[in-house]
This record gives sequence, structure tokens and C-alpha cells, in this order.
Amino acid sequence: MDDVADAVGVSRATVSNAYNRPDQLSAQLREEVLRAAKKIGYAGPNPTARSLATSRTGAIAVLLDTNLSTAFSDPALSLTLDALSTVVDPEGHALLLLPGDGESGGPRAERILTAQADIAVAYSLADGAPALNAVRDRGMPLVVIDQPHLRGSARIGVADRAGAAAAARHLVELGHRRIGIFSAQCLSAPRGGELSVAEAGNSRFHDNRERMAGYLQTLAEAGIPAADVPIWEASGLSVEGALPSAFGLLDRHPRPTALLCMSDLLALAAISAARQLGLSVPDDLSVVGFDDVPPARWSEPPLTTVRQDLAAKGRAAGELVLGLLRGEKVPAPAEVPAELVVRDSTAPA
Repeated sequence: MDDVADAVGVSRATVSNAYNRPDQLSAQLREEVLRAAKKIGYAGPNPTARSLATSRTGAIAVLLDTNLSTAFSDPALSLTLDALSTVVDPEGHALLLLPGDGESGGPRAERILTAQADIAVAYSLADGAPALNAVRDRGMPLVVIDQPHLRGSARIGVADRAGAAAAARHLVELGHRRIGIFSAQCLSAPRGGELSVAEAGNSRFHDNRERMAGYLQTLAEAGIPAADVPIWEASGLSVEGALPSAFGLLDRHPRPTALLCMSDLLALAAISAARQLGLSVPDDLSVVGFDDVPPARWSEPPLTTVRQDLAAKGRAAGELVLGLLRGEKVPAPAEVPAELVVRDSTAPA
């Protein structure tokens, strides 16, 4: 910086302003400073040195429950994180993605202990994920998107149980009595396959338990006991990974006439499996998803689903991050509403 200042004939503070507070300089002077810096080979203030001086890295550690390839194929995650980044980016913060290990419901704890970040955002992690203990041990502020529910953490979620109840009620009102549930992964062992009600209720993911409760309670109120509702866990989070379980669920006798799916991707897998089995949706099988991601509107037929405002949830998470970084108190947990959107994938039994 001293070399650049000498070359231009200005102070070191002026060179600093050219990078950090450009509004303090005229456009002509800033351009002259940057031109001299480029000629000398000075790339600007060192971010590592800056972080040492401020005790801030400018990074937000986003803790995921799955690997990056699976995460990037999930439109719900993409929409949520995109909205979060639009809030924090103008404040100079960037997202550091830490993928899950596929077993513990989150990243490895050592990844958290060495991550250069100012705050953690847990995106839909399993209960008891070791990564959460590492966040606590570091004393990092924590924002939770969806789950788990942790005392003392800022959280934004969705009305899972109410949304699931609306989906189940819709199928009951259409006259369906043989209704199956296609569950997201519960971290059971082995993964995928049929689950008992007790096994489904022991899922390590809070939203699975809430959606399951919304489905089963509503069906029970309609005279359909839980013992008569087949439940299958997806063997993967993507459409391709969920297909084997979708085939298993549809291969039952008697075959369900309708499916309640815990995500739109699972619903799309069910529609694909039905088509490959020669079944028509919705004539032979009604399907309801959850989330209302863009592919739900493009599917054939367009998917009936439970809509949550993923962008609003992401923006709310971003505001929580900025508030905690400013030292504000942790607010009470909040939820975005869930509403049923009826399209062409459901019809009377």
C-alpha cells in the first residue's frame, strides 16, 4: 500500500479507501490508484490479515445433512440458500458449504472445529448430529433452518404438521381409503424399505415426525387406522435414489390408490414408478407432494402439493444471521405457513 501511495502521490489511507470505501474518492482518483496498484502487482488488502484484525472471516458455515451432489439436485435447498445469500451478500458475507457424511445427519464434527466462519446455519440436520455439538463447543452463533429444534438457537421452519394434515384431508375428501405414505429418509438401518408406525415415529428428523403425525392423525380421524397405512422410507433423497422404494410401495397387494409423499422429489419418483408399472396418474393413483418446488408445476401431470414459501424462509434465515452477527438477542422460533395447492395429480378414488 505504501508503494502504491508513493506512486500516485497520495496517502496510505487514500489507497485503503480505493478498496474499502470507494465512495470517499472521485472515480478518476480511484481509477488512478487501481491502475498503479495493478502495475506494481498489489492485489488489494489481504483478507487473512483483515480477518485477524477484525476477528471476522465474513463466512457463514452452512451445515448440510447430505453430500453436495445430492444437495445441489434438491431444488428446495437451492431456492432457500439462494434467498439467504441475497440477504447476506450485500453485507459482505459468503456461504461456506459443509456437506454431510451420510451417516450422522450432518457434517463431521472436525469439519466444524476447523471451519473459518463467524456463524453456523444448520439446514435440516438430524437430531443429535455431532456437528451441532461442535458448533456449541466453539461458541458459534447458530441459525437453524427447519430442524433440529434446539433451545437457545434462532430457527425458521414451516408448519409441517398442518401442511401434512391438509394433504391427507384432500385425499380423504376425494374418497381414497387405501392411502400409502412415502417417507423421506429417517436414517434407519438398513436404509429404505417398509417401516412400522413406531419406526417412522422414531425418525431422527423432526420434520419427518411432524409430517407423519399430520398424515396419520388426519387419516385416523377419517376412520383409517395407522395399521392400514403402508409406510415406506426412501432409499435416497433424489428421484433416482427414491425409485426402488417407490416400486416397493406400489407393488403391495392391495395397491394403494393414493400416496402422501414427504417431498416433491419423492412424489416425482412415485409418478415415474407408476408410469413404468403401466399405471395412470391420477386415474389409477393419486399423488400429493410437499414443498411446491418448480418441477412440481412442470411434471406430467402437474403435481398436487403442499406449498411452503422457500424464498421467504431463506430470506428470514438471512435476517436471523445478520441479527445475530450484530449481537442481537435470539428471537423466538418462527414458521412460514403451508397451504395445499391442488393440481392434476389427484382425482376421486
